[in-house]
Amino acid sequence: MYSFQSRIRYSETDSEGILSLTSLMDYFQDCSTFHSEDLGVGVGYLKERDLAWVLSSWQIVVDRFPAMGEKVEIGTFPYEFKGFLGYRNFWMRTEDGEWLARANSLWSLLYLSKGKPAIPPEKMLQSYRLEEKLPMDYAPRKIAVPQGGEMGEPVVIRKHHLDTNHHVNNAQYVDIAQEFLPEGGLPGSLGQLRAEYKKQAFLDDVLYPYVVRTRESCLVSLRDEKGAPYVNVEFRRRQEGENLN
Repeated sequence: MYSFQSRIRYSETDSEGILSLTSLMDYFQDCSTFHSEDLGVGVGYLKERDLAWVLSSWQIVVDRFPAMGEKVEIGTFPYEFKGFLGYRNFWMRTEDGEWLARANSLWSLLYLSKGKPAIPPEKMLQSYRLEEKLPMDYAPRKIAVPQGGEMGEPVVIRKHHLDTNHHVNNAQYVDIAQEFLPEGGLPGSLGQLRAEYKKQAFLDDVLYPYVVRTRESCLVSLRDEKGAPYVNVEFRRRQEGENLN
Protein backbone atom coordinates (compact mmCIF):
# COMPACT_ATOMS: atom_id res chain seq x y z
CA MET A 1 0.00 0.00 0.00
CA TYR A 2 1.18 3.51 -0.80
CA SER A 3 -0.17 6.71 0.79
CA PHE A 4 0.67 10.37 1.24
CA GLN A 5 -0.70 13.27 3.28
CA SER A 6 -2.04 16.53 1.95
CA ARG A 7 -4.25 19.48 2.81
CA ILE A 8 -7.16 20.60 0.64
CA ARG A 9 -6.11 23.73 -1.21
CA TYR A 10 -8.35 26.61 -2.24
CA SER A 11 -7.40 25.94 -5.88
CA GLU A 12 -8.83 22.40 -5.53
CA THR A 13 -12.27 23.47 -4.32
CA ASP A 14 -15.49 24.30 -6.11
CA SER A 15 -17.86 27.25 -5.67
CA GLU A 16 -19.08 25.74 -2.38
CA GLY A 17 -15.59 25.58 -0.90
CA ILE A 18 -15.33 21.77 -0.97
CA LEU A 19 -13.00 19.51 -2.93
CA SER A 20 -14.15 19.26 -6.54
CA LEU A 21 -14.78 15.88 -8.12
CA THR A 22 -12.02 16.29 -10.68
CA SER A 23 -9.57 17.35 -7.95
CA LEU A 24 -10.43 14.16 -6.07
CA MET A 25 -9.68 12.20 -9.25
CA ASP A 26 -6.40 14.10 -9.65
CA TYR A 27 -5.43 13.13 -6.09
CA PHE A 28 -6.07 9.46 -6.89
CA GLN A 29 -4.19 9.62 -10.18
CA ASP A 30 -1.24 11.43 -8.56
CA CYS A 31 -1.17 8.83 -5.79
CA SER A 32 -0.81 5.94 -8.23
CA THR A 33 1.85 7.89 -10.16
CA PHE A 34 3.83 8.53 -6.96
CA HIS A 35 3.50 4.86 -6.08
CA SER A 36 4.88 3.70 -9.43
CA GLU A 37 7.67 6.31 -9.42
CA ASP A 38 8.86 5.21 -5.97
CA LEU A 39 8.94 1.60 -7.16
CA GLY A 40 11.01 2.49 -10.23
CA VAL A 41 8.29 1.59 -12.74
CA GLY A 42 6.85 5.04 -13.35
CA VAL A 43 6.44 7.33 -16.35
CA GLY A 44 10.10 7.20 -17.46
CA TYR A 45 10.30 3.42 -17.14
CA LEU A 46 7.12 3.02 -19.22
CA LYS A 47 8.15 5.55 -21.87
CA GLU A 48 11.47 3.77 -22.46
CA ARG A 49 9.50 0.61 -23.25
CA ASP A 50 6.81 2.30 -25.38
CA LEU A 51 4.22 1.47 -22.69
CA ALA A 52 1.41 3.31 -20.91
CA TRP A 53 -1.26 2.39 -18.40
CA VAL A 54 -4.58 3.60 -19.86
CA LEU A 55 -7.65 3.83 -17.66
CA SER A 56 -10.56 1.59 -18.68
CA SER A 57 -13.02 2.39 -15.89
CA TRP A 58 -13.60 4.28 -12.65
CA GLN A 59 -16.03 3.70 -9.83
CA ILE A 60 -15.70 6.37 -7.14
CA VAL A 61 -17.93 6.22 -4.05
CA VAL A 62 -18.05 9.41 -1.98
CA ASP A 63 -18.97 9.56 1.69
CA ARG A 64 -18.38 13.31 1.72
CA PHE A 65 -16.18 15.85 -0.01
CA PRO A 66 -13.66 17.51 2.36
CA ALA A 67 -13.63 21.28 2.77
CA MET A 68 -10.83 23.71 2.03
CA GLY A 69 -8.05 23.40 4.62
CA GLU A 70 -8.87 19.88 5.82
CA LYS A 71 -5.92 17.54 6.22
CA VAL A 72 -6.31 14.27 4.34
CA GLU A 73 -4.49 11.05 3.53
CA ILE A 74 -4.68 9.50 0.06
CA GLY A 75 -3.81 5.86 -0.56
CA THR A 76 -3.73 3.22 -3.27
CA PHE A 77 -2.74 -0.37 -4.02
CA PRO A 78 -3.19 -2.91 -6.82
CA TYR A 79 -5.18 -6.04 -5.98
CA GLU A 80 -5.01 -8.05 -9.21
CA PHE A 81 -3.17 -8.40 -12.51
CA LYS A 82 -4.83 -10.38 -15.29
CA GLY A 83 -3.03 -10.45 -18.65
CA PHE A 84 -2.67 -6.82 -19.77
CA LEU A 85 -5.21 -5.61 -17.14
CA GLY A 86 -4.45 -4.14 -13.73
CA TYR A 87 -7.02 -3.59 -10.94
CA ARG A 88 -6.37 -0.87 -8.39
CA ASN A 89 -8.17 0.55 -5.33
CA PHE A 90 -7.91 4.11 -4.02
CA TRP A 91 -9.08 5.87 -0.88
CA MET A 92 -9.11 9.24 0.83
CA ARG A 93 -9.70 9.76 4.54
CA THR A 94 -9.22 12.46 7.16
CA GLU A 95 -6.28 12.56 9.55
CA ASP A 96 -8.69 11.12 12.15
CA GLY A 97 -9.41 8.10 9.93
CA GLU A 98 -12.86 9.10 8.63
CA TRP A 99 -13.50 7.63 5.17
CA LEU A 100 -14.11 10.35 2.59
CA ALA A 101 -14.01 8.39 -0.66
CA ARG A 102 -13.13 4.95 -2.01
CA ALA A 103 -12.58 3.92 -5.59
CA ASN A 104 -12.12 0.95 -7.85
CA SER A 105 -10.33 1.23 -11.19
CA LEU A 106 -9.36 -0.95 -14.13
CA TRP A 107 -6.28 -0.14 -16.23
CA SER A 108 -5.01 -1.54 -19.54
CA LEU A 109 -1.29 -1.70 -20.35
CA LEU A 110 -0.79 -0.70 -23.99
CA TYR A 111 2.04 -0.16 -26.44
CA LEU A 112 1.91 3.58 -27.09
CA SER A 113 2.95 3.46 -30.74
CA LYS A 114 0.57 0.63 -31.67
CA GLY A 115 -2.27 1.05 -29.19
CA LYS A 116 -2.23 -2.71 -28.66
CA PRO A 117 -2.30 -4.61 -25.33
CA ALA A 118 1.00 -5.45 -23.64
CA ILE A 119 1.81 -7.97 -20.92
CA PRO A 120 3.43 -6.29 -17.87
CA PRO A 121 7.20 -6.92 -17.63
CA GLU A 122 8.30 -9.23 -14.82
CA LYS A 123 10.02 -6.32 -13.02
CA MET A 124 6.71 -4.50 -12.85
CA LEU A 125 4.82 -7.51 -11.51
CA GLN A 126 7.49 -8.10 -8.88
CA SER A 127 7.56 -4.42 -7.83
CA TYR A 128 3.91 -4.17 -6.83
CA ARG A 129 2.52 -5.98 -3.81
CA LEU A 130 -1.06 -7.14 -4.25
CA GLU A 131 -3.44 -6.52 -1.35
CA GLU A 132 -7.03 -7.38 -0.41
CA LYS A 133 -9.76 -5.37 -2.12
CA LEU A 134 -11.30 -2.47 -0.22
CA PRO A 135 -14.74 -3.07 1.31
CA MET A 136 -17.23 -1.33 -0.97
CA ASP A 137 -20.18 -2.20 -3.18
CA TYR A 138 -18.50 -2.95 -6.52
CA ALA A 139 -20.57 -1.84 -9.51
CA PRO A 140 -20.35 -3.33 -13.01
CA ARG A 141 -17.66 -1.87 -15.23
CA LYS A 142 -19.96 -1.47 -18.23
CA ILE A 143 -22.50 1.37 -18.16
CA ALA A 144 -25.87 0.94 -19.87
CA VAL A 145 -26.86 3.93 -21.99
CA PRO A 146 -30.66 4.38 -22.03
CA GLN A 147 -32.78 5.83 -24.82
CA GLY A 148 -34.60 9.14 -24.59
CA GLY A 149 -31.64 11.47 -24.13
CA GLU A 150 -30.74 14.71 -25.86
CA MET A 151 -27.66 16.05 -27.58
CA GLY A 152 -25.56 18.78 -25.99
CA GLU A 153 -23.23 21.35 -27.53
CA PRO A 154 -20.13 19.74 -29.11
CA VAL A 155 -16.77 20.15 -27.33
CA VAL A 156 -13.47 20.56 -29.21
CA ILE A 157 -10.39 19.01 -27.56
CA ARG A 158 -7.73 21.60 -26.75
CA LYS A 159 -4.15 21.30 -25.50
CA HIS A 160 -5.12 21.71 -21.84
CA HIS A 161 -7.19 18.51 -22.03
CA LEU A 162 -4.13 16.36 -22.86
CA ASP A 163 -1.70 14.49 -20.61
CA THR A 164 1.86 13.19 -21.14
CA ASN A 165 0.53 10.43 -23.41
CA HIS A 166 -0.87 13.17 -25.69
CA HIS A 167 -4.46 12.03 -25.36
CA VAL A 168 -7.29 13.36 -23.19
CA ASN A 169 -6.68 12.73 -19.50
CA ASN A 170 -9.34 10.60 -17.78
CA ALA A 171 -10.33 13.36 -15.34
CA GLN A 172 -10.76 15.84 -18.20
CA TYR A 173 -13.55 13.72 -19.70
CA VAL A 174 -15.39 13.88 -16.37
CA ASP A 175 -14.80 17.63 -16.14
CA ILE A 176 -16.35 18.02 -19.59
CA ALA A 177 -19.27 15.74 -18.70
CA GLN A 178 -20.04 17.74 -15.53
CA GLU A 179 -21.01 20.70 -17.70
CA PHE A 180 -24.13 18.76 -18.71
CA LEU A 181 -25.41 18.11 -15.19
CA PRO A 182 -28.79 19.69 -14.39
CA GLU A 183 -28.72 23.34 -13.39
CA GLY A 184 -27.37 23.46 -9.85
CA GLY A 185 -26.13 19.86 -10.11
CA LEU A 186 -28.00 16.73 -9.07
CA PRO A 187 -30.60 17.11 -6.34
CA GLY A 188 -28.78 16.14 -3.16
CA SER A 189 -25.04 15.47 -3.03
CA LEU A 190 -23.07 13.30 -5.42
CA GLY A 191 -22.66 9.80 -4.05
CA GLN A 192 -21.06 7.89 -6.89
CA LEU A 193 -19.29 8.40 -10.18
CA ARG A 194 -18.78 5.69 -12.78
CA ALA A 195 -16.83 6.17 -16.01
CA GLU A 196 -16.30 3.62 -18.76
CA TYR A 197 -13.57 4.62 -21.22
CA LYS A 198 -14.06 3.22 -24.73
CA LYS A 199 -11.44 4.92 -26.91
CA GLN A 200 -8.94 7.76 -26.76
CA ALA A 201 -9.55 11.32 -27.91
CA PHE A 202 -6.77 13.54 -29.23
CA LEU A 203 -6.10 17.19 -30.02
CA ASP A 204 -8.81 18.80 -32.20
CA ASP A 205 -11.17 15.83 -31.91
CA VAL A 206 -14.80 16.88 -31.41
CA LEU A 207 -16.89 15.28 -28.64
CA TYR A 208 -20.66 15.12 -29.11
CA PRO A 209 -22.44 14.77 -25.74
CA TYR A 210 -25.53 12.56 -25.48
CA VAL A 211 -27.22 13.29 -22.13
CA VAL A 212 -29.86 11.37 -20.15
CA ARG A 213 -31.06 13.03 -16.93
CA THR A 214 -33.25 11.58 -14.20
CA ARG A 215 -33.82 12.70 -10.62
CA GLU A 216 -31.39 10.06 -9.34
CA SER A 217 -28.66 10.27 -11.97
CA CYS A 218 -27.20 11.94 -15.02
CA LEU A 219 -25.51 9.95 -17.77
CA VAL A 220 -23.27 11.68 -20.30
CA SER A 221 -21.97 9.74 -23.29
CA LEU A 222 -19.22 11.70 -25.08
CA ARG A 223 -19.22 10.48 -28.68
CA ASP A 224 -17.56 11.01 -32.04
CA GLU A 225 -19.41 12.29 -35.11
CA LYS A 226 -20.55 8.76 -35.98
CA GLY A 227 -22.01 8.13 -32.53
CA ALA A 228 -19.26 5.84 -31.20
CA PRO A 229 -18.51 6.68 -27.53
CA TYR A 230 -15.17 7.87 -26.23
CA VAL A 231 -16.47 7.53 -22.67
CA ASN A 232 -19.72 7.00 -20.79
CA VAL A 233 -19.95 8.87 -17.49
CA GLU A 234 -22.65 8.28 -14.88
CA PHE A 235 -23.22 10.65 -11.95
CA ARG A 236 -25.47 9.26 -9.20
CA ARG A 237 -26.83 11.30 -6.35
CA ARG A 238 -26.82 10.16 -2.74
CA GLN A 239 -30.28 9.72 -1.35
CA GLU A 240 -30.95 10.65 2.24
CA GLY A 241 -29.75 7.88 4.54
CA GLU A 242 -28.17 5.93 1.67
CA ASN A 243 -24.83 4.20 2.12
CA LEU A 244 -23.12 3.35 -1.16
CA ASN A 245 -20.23 1.50 0.49
